[in-house]
Amino acid sequence: MYEDIRANKIKTGVIISIFIIAITLILYYVCMAFDLGPVSIFIALGVSIALSFGSYYNSDKIVLSMSKARPATHEENQKLVNILDALVISAGLNCTPKIYVMEDREPNAFATGRDPEHSVICVTTGLLEKLDYYELEGVIGHELAHIANYDIRLSAVVTVMVSFVVILSDVFTRAFLWGGGRRNSDNDSGSRGNAIFMLIGLAFLILAPIFGKLAQLAISRRREFLADATSARYTRNPDALISALEKISNDPNELETANKSTAHMYIVTPFRDDKINKSSIWSTHPSLEERVEALRNLK
Repeated sequence: MYEDIRANKIKTGVIISIFIIAITLILYYVCMAFDLGPVSIFIALGVSIALSFGSYYNSDKIVLSMSKARPATHEENQKLVNILDALVISAGLNCTPKIYVMEDREPNAFATGRDPEHSVICVTTGLLEKLDYYELEGVIGHELAHIANYDIRLSAVVTVMVSFVVILSDVFTRAFLWGGGRRNSDNDSGSRGNAIFMLIGLAFLILAPIFGKLAQLAISRRREFLADATSARYTRNPDALISALEKISNDPNELETANKSTAHMYIVTPFRDDKINKSSIWSTHPSLEERVEALRNLK
């Protein structure tokens, strides 16, 4: 487990570094397109660093906003609160994550935040309605495992930064194609080095969606097996988690607020077509059969 935590922290640092470089190049290209001159690189670097730190420290708020989640209450969600409090003790955590709820018929859940002290567990109303006490306990245990293993930091950073890069690349690619990013040719307008940086920036605009997918795949599917096994250790009831995974995977609904940048965060993929299809190298989650077999081997 400690190796996974260390690996997650390293991957987070690498992804943030790549994000700063990518955004710097993209913004440099945009600034040069508007003839801002040598100051362009300083503007681009300053903005990219500010965006990186802002995304890191506010990743949980951004993800919750994207998911349209609301805080849970003791009055409405007493069972959920009781389960979480008991599991926090079993997990040996020094703090209790905040609980949020999404209004959606599909049963699903995810955890987010930059560390256990700033963590959140979010569940759908469908999960609360369709799972019994012990199945819900298994799901919450799974999400607590992601928090304890620092999976949430890597996952949230990937979600926010990939979303931003894809949106930015889409906006400026459209602007470039429609002539908004074109520059008038001028032999004295810039050096060869500037032209090279501009071409690199344009390449990032075009390739950002591909990089986004590769960044998501950097989050190893092994983390799901580890979280399942850790949940079974917390609850001492792998059968309940198996039952929960089967119910979630076989549910016919599709999460309305989910998108490709957040799909990897959920305990089971929120897309119906991905649930039906077998797991592949491009899948964000192992197949149901693989996870069930791994849990049964624990017994």
